[in-house]
Amino acid sequence: MTSVREFPLPDLGEGLTSAEIVRWLVEVGEVIAVDQPVAEVETAKAVVEVPCPYGGVVTARFGEAGTEIPVGAALVTVAVGTEPGADSSAGGSGNVLVGYGTTESAGATRRRRVGAAPRPGRPAAAPVAAPVAVPAVISPLVRRLAREHELDLATLRGSGPDGLILRADVEQRISTSEPADQPRTAPGPVPAPAPDSELIPLRGAARLAAERFSRSRREIPDATCWVDADATGLLAAREALNADPARPRIGLLPLLARICTAALARHPELNSTVFTGPDGSATDIRRNQAVHLGFAAQTERGLVVPVVRDAHRMSTEQLAAEMARLVAAARAGQLRPAELTGGTFTVNNYGVFGVDGSTPIINHPEAAMLGVGRITGKPWVVDGQLAVRQVVQLSLTFDHRVCDGATAGGMLRLVADAVESPTALLRHL
Repeated sequence: MTSVREFPLPDLGEGLTSAEIVRWLVEVGEVIAVDQPVAEVETAKAVVEVPCPYGGVVTARFGEAGTEIPVGAALVTVAVGTEPGADSSAGGSGNVLVGYGTTESAGATRRRRVGAAPRPGRPAAAPVAAPVAVPAVISPLVRRLAREHELDLATLRGSGPDGLILRADVEQRISTSEPADQPRTAPGPVPAPAPDSELIPLRGAARLAAERFSRSRREIPDATCWVDADATGLLAAREALNADPARPRIGLLPLLARICTAALARHPELNSTVFTGPDGSATDIRRNQAVHLGFAAQTERGLVVPVVRDAHRMSTEQLAAEMARLVAAARAGQLRPAELTGGTFTVNNYGVFGVDGSTPIINHPEAAMLGVGRITGKPWVVDGQLAVRQVVQLSLTFDHRVCDGATAGGMLRLVADAVESPTALLRHL
């Protein structure tokens, strides 16, 4: 006797509500072990393997490569039982991803295809305990949509597996609840590309990025201030730190990160998170004590923003080592979801693209971002005399709900002063 258990897509990290299937790692009819990866999925520009907490026979896969599924929707179903010649288990390992797991552990089993009846003389499968019921799970995206339209999810009947409430169920209720005289625009068919154009669907990481950018622009009343700074002293400090060839090299970005953590200690308003109500209006501001510093990194998959946890507790050398590790993982496509979420402030060094300035979009739900342009030789007045100095433009884009321009200007001026005279930073360490 066997029982079929559904394994839904688990929570992949803070704020992530869906994922796109990159490729399947198992086939229908294959025997899998507890904790064996069943699929590679992509979300927030990271590709991760999803292990299944059940051992048994894969009876169904939900979605082909390129399909996007919400958190909580079925990923695979597994027939759990004792199969002749295989050591499968009805127990689970608890070793799935964030926010998901079972309680027991079991040994590994050999992967093989099944489907044929047991050979004559072989014992039949032993009965196993009845499966634990898997409740319907509603993704945060669906919850937010229902909350925005003041819908009670308890009144909805889900059309997904095991009664799972899907986004389509909520949208259907919204459409039937709207007044008849309220104009609505029904979603039309996907437009066909013109003969001389190409239609590129927004999927996976690109779609998630587009949603985050749109939400940032929609919710955050941002403003930007900027200043030119003489970075000659910062470049000299970098060379002095790297004078010992036996020590790991420290680049400009870790130095800027160290400057930012010191500046945020003086201006904690910029290290905040704004909470909003169902109507999108601000309700509370959380001033974060820890600095989880995000930084933009370019990879073959596009732009990613790894996060250095507790950056305020690190030395400059530690920051350099951790940032180098995260960049290497990003370029290899091996960043974990937790390393791409939870940031409280971001540094964006767009100067590597050869540009001087920018007004970046704040990385929602953060409240500020420091932009750094290229460092290049420019005329500069030093002690009343004209000289050629290495000049950089610094910009600070901030959420005007967390502070006024005076606070943002003070933060940016402190950063600029430290860039011009790194020894001034010692006052704030």
